[in-house]
Amino acid sequence: MTKALGMKLEDMTMLFQEGLQSMRMNNYPPCPQPKLVMGLRPHSDAAGLTVVLQGNEVEGLQIKKAGAWVPVVPLPNAFIVNVGDILEIVTNGIYKSVEHRATVNLHSERLSIATFFSPKLDGDMGPAPSLITPRKSGNFQKN
Repeated sequence: MTKALGMKLEDMTMLFQEGLQSMRMNNYPPCPQPKLVMGLRPHSDAAGLTVVLQGNEVEGLQIKKAGAWVPVVPLPNAFIVNVGDILEIVTNGIYKSVEHRATVNLHSERLSIATFFSPKLDGDMGPAPSLITPRKSGNFQKN
């Protein structure tokens, strides 16, 4: 990722090397009125990266693309990798955080397992210095 962006490796490792990892397991049971229920409200992840396994390959994850909700079709033995808010900041907006949601369905239970990779708690948050140039200023302010 750093190579593709022309970023210094240190800019990423300094932030994530001693970072946090957390996991969330979701169970969405069948719902008699799926049009009236949202499995997980629209949101983006605060983490740097989120890796998702759609456990039983039941459709329900959707991403927002060009203002419309698009289903992410489950593939056997495949992981989904979402860019989170922190990575959007570090990459100075080059990679965008993914807005997504989960829906329920009438007939099938849906299982998902998400692992979140976040920076260390005392990290200096802002665009990577190697991505700030005279031509490209920072889209985010350091905090």
